[in-house]
Amino acid sequence: METSGARNITSNNKKQLEMNNETLEKMKQLRLFGMYDAFRTNLESSVKESLTTDQFISVLVASEWDDRRNRSVERTIRAAAFRYKASLEHIDYSIERGLDRNQVHRLAALDFIKEHKDLFITGSTGTGKSYLATALGYQACQNGYKVLYVNTAKLMGQLKLAKAKGTILAELKKIERVDLLILDDFGLQPFDPQSRVTLLDIIEDRHQKRSTIVTSQIPVKEWYDIIGEKTIADAVLDRIVHHSIRVELFGESMRRRNSKIENVFL
Repeated sequence: METSGARNITSNNKKQLEMNNETLEKMKQLRLFGMYDAFRTNLESSVKESLTTDQFISVLVASEWDDRRNRSVERTIRAAAFRYKASLEHIDYSIERGLDRNQVHRLAALDFIKEHKDLFITGSTGTGKSYLATALGYQACQNGYKVLYVNTAKLMGQLKLAKAKGTILAELKKIERVDLLILDDFGLQPFDPQSRVTLLDIIEDRHQKRSTIVTSQIPVKEWYDIIGEKTIADAVLDRIVHHSIRVELFGESMRRRNSKIENVFL
């Protein structure tokens, strides 16, 4: 026979369960997904019982904070449109190619972005220029900076289409707003008159306000000839060369080297 006390306990447990389910549903509707996961996990594991009210609230808020930050970083990475994933932790320093670990660590602090400085990474094909630039881009995304990765030639082509459609000003404004612009494979194709002017517009908009990473197989001293047209080349290089940070890589292509190693073990 069920006692009055037992009925009260059952009734209280039922009310508590209903209240918790209602709270979970409200969290979901409010898009408090971090809190939702933490609250549900604590209910299932009974960890909540060992926490004070203050501690439990702290757990919920911290979970929501982490969840929102992680989702923000994911959105920033998607918007950056990287060609592939890269990580500073996975950079190989064992191969002699002019890559200084201390310099990379200093760049990883992202002070050059805070100071609105530009970074040039030059070297022969396959030496890891794009990988280093992309890894720094990922680091910037994880620290809350807006990043855009583009192949230089493709960007110029896209902006030509935008000019024809009458939307180039809007596109240039988007480029101007990103904290870090990565211009990959700079100079692989010559700049025609329209591309030169567009390049100057991009550099002028970002000069001393935002940072740009440029990767190129062409040494910086030869960029003048790549850009062409004396007046525009002077204007572009005057704005980006003098206060830039430079990383110059050399040596055999990493892709070719890795291919040789793979063939040895076939």
